[in-house]
Amino acid sequence: MSIEEAILVHVRVLPPEKQQEVLDFAEFLRLKTVNPKPLNLTPQSSLGERLRQIRGRIVASGTPLLNREELEKEVASRRGGIENKEE
Repeated sequence: MSIEEAILVHVRVLPPEKQQEVLDFAEFLRLKTVNPKPLNLTPQSSLGERLRQIRGRIVASGTPLLNREELEKEVASRRGGIENKEE
């Protein structure tokens, strides 16, 4: 069994939120590499394609994208206020 196959076996049994953590970590490792290969991700739905187009326009405009913390604050503010999280 290859490393990739072994990783898939373990990831498939994790709950979705843990799978997301694995994905985030894999992306972090990819970005740390000296010469990262660009990912060729093809959207699997029309919504995915539309979101990719919107993101492209935002990036092309020079507007910085939100990081995870900024995004969480934006979502919280649109849902009626920012909650204080205890970590």
